[in-house]
Amino acid sequence: MHLGGDVSIYCDDLIGLFDLERTSVNPSVNSFLAAAQKRGGIYYCSYDLSNMPKSFVVTDDTVFVTNVATGTIKDRVKRGGF
Repeated sequence: MHLGGDVSIYCDDLIGLFDLERTSVNPSVNSFLAAAQKRGGIYYCSYDLSNMPKSFVVTDDTVFVTNVATGTIKDRVKRGGF
């Protein structure tokens, strides 16, 4: 499944998909993301500053921050990752 930039993951590796704007106000989410950042487990799919990050995808060992919207990623999962 394409997450943006040059990043793709297997659909089976997806544990969670979260809207960044809606979840970033939650202290538990902020703690989770801070812990992932501290252990080097966050990967930014794009560094395009004109397009702000919209979501993050959680796998076993990495949190992928992407400027692809959650709805688009959900559609890609339904189509088998394309």
